[in-house]
Amino acid sequence: MFHLTESLYEVVASCGMKIIVYHKTGCPWAAAVMGFLKELKIPFEPRNVSTNKEFAYECEEKSGQLKSPTLDIDGEILADASVEDVAEHLEKHGVEL
Repeated sequence: MFHLTESLYEVVASCGMKIIVYHKTGCPWAAAVMGFLKELKIPFEPRNVSTNKEFAYECEEKSGQLKSPTLDIDGEILADASVEDVAEHLEKHGVEL
């Protein structure tokens, strides 16, 4: 798996990356993505679309669907994302994993 390095933490902290994870209750893929972000100590805001209609509407407006997990990373949408998709996106934006 991926491990936190000082440079990773410094990059994320310095750039103020904002991550929202739209997820459904019990979704194993969302749990894996949120676990990955927690392991790397990357802050994110979880928004449960199963229990909050406003979050569901917001997710659908941003992405055109309600698949879980859907991430909003600084305004870029990753719909139905896997851990690998998130890692690739972070690396593409200068985060070394």
